[in-house]
Amino acid sequence: MTIDDIFDGVVMNRGVNPKTFEQVLYLAVELAREGREGRKIGALFVLGDHEEVLARSRALILDPLLYHPESNKHIQTHNMWETVKELAQLDGAFVVSDAGVVVSACRYIDASSKGVELALGLGSRHMAAASITKETEAVAVVVSESAIVRVFDDGELVSEVIPELLLLKRYGLHLEEPYTQRVAEGMTVVSKQVAILD
Repeated sequence: MTIDDIFDGVVMNRGVNPKTFEQVLYLAVELAREGREGRKIGALFVLGDHEEVLARSRALILDPLLYHPESNKHIQTHNMWETVKELAQLDGAFVVSDAGVVVSACRYIDASSKGVELALGLGSRHMAAASITKETEAVAVVVSESAIVRVFDDGELVSEVIPELLLLKRYGLHLEEPYTQRVAEGMTVVSKQVAILD
């Protein structure tokens, strides 16, 4: 398996743009590996259905991305990656359109957690990710301060990306079996196994 196809099948239900999702995952993995300014940091990316996500969230500070041209805010550009890494040090979520534009940063997710079940030990960032994906058609990617990237879809944890194989031994997975595991170029992706319907 190559690095190019390791993220295949990570998201189960949504019609999320696969190229945008892949870029967000790569950025999340890089952020998990590197941190910022010598320290580990967390982040939350909510991808797709951005109008509904914006309606169910609010700015924690004046939005640093507001009024900048969309061409400067595209997730595929190096400058945007560096901007996201800097802004990730602040509190709040990034909202990414299906087209790959980071439309807002530093957002408080205001979605109900009613009916959302998470494993103990996952924090408020994970609860926000699960809650917003339950109420919208969005998918969420969480960078944990423990350097694990988790993907939420339809209110549940569907994948965990462990950037370093060493972390797999250090931290337990929160996914319950059955799951699949794929390894490529020093990275492991563990995904909930999807039942194939005939």
